[in-house]
Amino acid sequence: MAMVNGDASSSYAAASPEPLKRVLVTGGAGYIGSHIVLTLQETRKYKVVSVDNYHNSFPAALTRLNEIAQAALPENATNQEKDSAAVDSHTCDLTNPAQVRAVFEKYGKGGIWGVIHVAAYKSVGESTEVPLTYYLNNVSATVCLLQTMSEFDCVRFVYSSSATVYGTPPIIPIPESTRLKADSPYGKSKIMSETIIQDLCQAEPDRWRAISLRYFNPAGAHPSGLIGEDPRGRPGNLLPLLAHMAVGRVKDPKLRVFGDDYPTPDGTCVRDYLHVMDLAKGHLLALEALAPDSKVFDSCSDPARYKAYNLGKGKGMSVLQIVEAMRNATGYDYKCEVVGRRRGDVPDLTADPALAEAELGFKAPQNLETMCRDLWNWQQKNPDGYGAE
Repeated sequence: MAMVNGDASSSYAAASPEPLKRVLVTGGAGYIGSHIVLTLQETRKYKVVSVDNYHNSFPAALTRLNEIAQAALPENATNQEKDSAAVDSHTCDLTNPAQVRAVFEKYGKGGIWGVIHVAAYKSVGESTEVPLTYYLNNVSATVCLLQTMSEFDCVRFVYSSSATVYGTPPIIPIPESTRLKADSPYGKSKIMSETIIQDLCQAEPDRWRAISLRYFNPAGAHPSGLIGEDPRGRPGNLLPLLAHMAVGRVKDPKLRVFGDDYPTPDGTCVRDYLHVMDLAKGHLLALEALAPDSKVFDSCSDPARYKAYNLGKGKGMSVLQIVEAMRNATGYDYKCEVVGRRRGDVPDLTADPALAEAELGFKAPQNLETMCRDLWNWQQKNPDGYGAE
């Protein structure tokens, strides 16, 4: 077809990029939250809004996230690309409705495209000692957040759940169809929150879209070593505890192993570890599955747009195998002492991740050696964590 002068160039002019979608991440400065934030920044499609009360995290993590994202920008970055690399951060306690509302008011109705809700207390052992604290922080805060979201027409929700919802599962590896029967207040708080989200999606199927992601055991750190896991106080999880022992922050002469008489290959508990960056990418896939053109919910058995997925590798590792992998990564000679079983622990939590692979395109390719290497890289570069800043 003949073109009049100027028509061709105008017809094929590059379309202006789609505006950034604001995504609110609760617990954005935390271990998992910070890696999710970076994954969103790297797409240059989202503007991240972080809310955190820094109960178990540090503001310095957000500063470093901005540094990593800005360093990755092209030389000729557009203003929109530069905007995507900078996190909007708010100090906010999710159990305080006024503080939550103030964040949403800043952006107005429809101003936040979706929410990834990561913030929670997460220690199985601690939850058995202070259950009310866990139910307030993990369940009541989720209700408050959802109420505020609804008021501001923000109806896309990715929820950070946990493999602890399965309790002691009857089948290994664990499919999502397994009955939910947690053994600890922490796990029960996750079941309660999942139930609330599903009920909301049932009540308003034309508004809400939500996905719960049942984490198995995230490990490692961003390969830059600039962000990683830095729990306040003594680490409650195995890998950061081993890293703290190797770097000298925890002075224990021996690692206490809680039970070696479980029905597992070496008698110690088995867990499914996946790299935190693979876990973070799972959140991006879930967020994208909430878009209007997504087919993920087409297979739902009722009108509710709600699904739950396991995020894991599908391969279990025992406590003693983890210790050996960290010994190889750090060169530190760990000594172990077997003590009694710990209340709330279950023998084996290994995921069946087939559903997330098939429907979300999720993969967790990085191996245990890489997880331990990246964790040790973070710990060596930051022997005092973020606390030194």
